[in-house]
Amino acid sequence: MTNLRRLLAYNLKQNRLRCGLSQAKLAEKAEAPTQYIAMIELQRKYPSVEMIERIAAALEIDCLGLFRPFSFAEENLKTLQNAVITDLEKPPDALHQ
Repeated sequence: MTNLRRLLAYNLKQNRLRCGLSQAKLAEKAEAPTQYIAMIELQRKYPSVEMIERIAAALEIDCLGLFRPFSFAEENLKTLQNAVITDLEKPPDALHQ
């Protein structure tokens, strides 16, 4: 259970930061107390299924995104892949400027 809490806390915080949200703003969007969001991130509280759904919706991700290991590694790979594709689509002259 501890690993699941740790994974949730990590993914919650990383997704919140990715969205540029403070704990207060996320709490507002998820209709939850700010302190509750902080306690989840500190692994001191574990949300109900309904709260997980509200938090995921506020973060604009699916619920599994809060429990997916290495979700940010995948996102970083997608960002890198898009950058490489963009560079490959540039004319050869543009790459040396």
